[in-house]
Amino acid sequence: MKESIFHRLYDSYHQDVFQFLIYMVKNRTVAEDLSHEVYVRVLKSYERFQGRSSEKTWLFAIAKNVAIDYFRKNAVRSSHAFDAFNWETDQLVSPTKSPEILTELNDDMRDLLDALEKCTGDQKMVIIMRYFQELSIAETAQVLSWTEGKVKTTQHRAIHRLREILTNTTEQKEANQ
Repeated sequence: MKESIFHRLYDSYHQDVFQFLIYMVKNRTVAEDLSHEVYVRVLKSYERFQGRSSEKTWLFAIAKNVAIDYFRKNAVRSSHAFDAFNWETDQLVSPTKSPEILTELNDDMRDLLDALEKCTGDQKMVIIMRYFQELSIAETAQVLSWTEGKVKTTQHRAIHRLREILTNTTEQKEANQ
């Protein structure tokens, strides 16, 4: 029984979870490892799933936590200090700057993903969930355990920040030509 539930969840949502993770970490191998970790956690905790949210938002909440854990571990490793990592305000900067996924993208998309690296962690997650994974405001709020108002505010600030970064990038490119 548990195995059939796992396979159904995996078949239904694996691609979405994997895409979310690859946009977060920008590395296919790391995203595969983190995706595996998501499903290990699913197996361990499915009996505690109470159905207060959809299975999809529950999976994204697990994926979000796995990604945050990954960034926390990297922050600790890179600083060799146990400073507190605040994913809401700190930038979630991927360790690799030009993964193979970026070579397949057009310049505008590459610029957008680079700009996302300069946003806060909460802004980056909201943009990925809302625009890349096409979750609704309500679903995004469930995944993040936020109010819909906080999602809307964060989304608004993220879009404003992205516009600012992309405008500066465009101006710099034009000045260099």
